[in-house]
Amino acid sequence: MSSIYRSEEGKSSILEEYEIYLNELGEEFTREYVETRFGKTHVLLTGPLDGKPLFILQGGNCVNPMTLSWFSSLFKEYRIIAPDTIGHPGYSEEASISTRFDSLALWVSDLLDHYEIEKSAFIGPSFGGGIILRLATYIPERISCAVLVAPAGLAVNSKIKTAQDITLPLVKYRMTSSPSSLQKITDTMSCNCMKEMDKNIIGKLFKYVSIDQDLPKLTEREELVNYTSPTLLLVGEKDVFFPADKCIERAQKIIANVQAIKYDTGHFPSQDVLVQMNEEIGRFLQKNY
Repeated sequence: MSSIYRSEEGKSSILEEYEIYLNELGEEFTREYVETRFGKTHVLLTGPLDGKPLFILQGGNCVNPMTLSWFSSLFKEYRIIAPDTIGHPGYSEEASISTRFDSLALWVSDLLDHYEIEKSAFIGPSFGGGIILRLATYIPERISCAVLVAPAGLAVNSKIKTAQDITLPLVKYRMTSSPSSLQKITDTMSCNCMKEMDKNIIGKLFKYVSIDQDLPKLTEREELVNYTSPTLLLVGEKDVFFPADKCIERAQKIIANVQAIKYDTGHFPSQDVLVQMNEEIGRFLQKNY
């Protein structure tokens, strides 16, 4: 198995940042490894033991605690189950899972079985949203309700625009470690509001990790004919990866029970927008879960 990390030193640096970020969250987490058919999965758990289960699936090529930080207002009420995605930075198996068929859905199903959860609420930003759509395609009965935050799997920006805004500055950054190149990328991803801590981790991920370009496939209407669970779609008007209007238009065509909200933000939401999103998510879960 080839490693997703470019060097052992790079891997150690990323995992060190993982631990720092986890400590910054200021919550009591337990952690364990779960055996799935695709390999060991490292899982973070927090929140009341008797709380309703809430799976939070991390963004792609990110670290789990960074994603969790976006939804920390939910920790007190729900039993949070947050797996490190297999094939992405973190402590899970490093071999990638196919994003086109049922593998991601089966991986989540294995985790649900391990925790003896028949069905759960899910939150997924970016790649994590794409995982939820794969689960909705193949095993929809296991989703009580879902929150998709700037998700993969609905619509993508043009390859030319992505190359101009992300790929070329990324190549330059990897060649030169230029702070200005990293700043350009993170400003584009976040509309000039990315936290220094996040920017530091993103820089290390770009430098030390073989970035997985294989996104969950775009979801077809016929794939979701059996999916009727309440779904909340939250998108950023200035998202460089997944254009808001196209995502909303697509979701309204293929998801039977969807509510969509657009915010004035990028792929990485601003802190003010995160507050608004969390309030909306809280209301959605209270009503539908």
